[in-house]
Amino acid sequence: MTGQLTYAVTGSASGIGRAAVQLLEARGARAIGIDVGGADVVADLGTPAGRDAATAAVQRLSGGRLDGVIACAGIGGEDRSRTPAEAIERARAIVRVNYFGAIATLAGLRPLLARGAEAGGSVGAAVVTSLVAPVEEGEPLIAACLDGDEDAAVALAGEQRYLERKQAYAMSKRAVARWVRRHAPEPGWAGAGISLNAVGPAVIDTPMGHYLVGTEELRARVTEGRPMPLRGFGSPEHVASLLVWMTSPDNGFVTGQVVFADGGHDAVTRGDNVW
Repeated sequence: MTGQLTYAVTGSASGIGRAAVQLLEARGARAIGIDVGGADVVADLGTPAGRDAATAAVQRLSGGRLDGVIACAGIGGEDRSRTPAEAIERARAIVRVNYFGAIATLAGLRPLLARGAEAGGSVGAAVVTSLVAPVEEGEPLIAACLDGDEDAAVALAGEQRYLERKQAYAMSKRAVARWVRRHAPEPGWAGAGISLNAVGPAVIDTPMGHYLVGTEELRARVTEGRPMPLRGFGSPEHVASLLVWMTSPDNGFVTGQVVFADGGHDAVTRGDNVW
């Protein structure tokens, strides 16, 4: 493959997204960053207008053709320090950004990936961050996400049953994994020569994860409840290297997968239950 590769990366201003941009640029690729600030494209993926603006801006900056999309933008932080009203708004924002913002990015930029594939010589790959946990059936919040009903999903996220268990983040990310599994084999993705995968990180030491790892007490508590035997907490670079490989010319045959970047957490918690 010849010529400079062009990528779009959401969540590019910090954490895993920033690490992915740095790695891509170190390898000679062009990375168009998307974030709420400090990026080539400044947009709020929590709103329909922001999603549309991001897609339009990337189309303009890329010349209408992309080799890869890395969707890292997300909101975490379901900590216990928020007031009840703040907790509700946070849970709703998590669903808007983590699921509907991510899916809008993938769907909106897919034609740019397809255009490159049609012209030949393109990687044609997309990857999104998900969760280090198996996907679930039967959850109403996940079902509302997959049905594309943003109003219903946002309303559910603010209900007490989800707030009590701090589940908006987990459910939004599991819905992303299910979306990837459903759509990766379709004509518009695999049939168009575009791979679509998800990467599920464990606890990563990023600004978004500060509420989990911001103090030694928090780190000890998380380590006890979420064992990661290979090097403990992950770094943004650990996940970024996998995201970049997934969207590189080296990935010729992997699609529809949810790959855990978790330091062995899944192997410890689920053992040999791999199906």
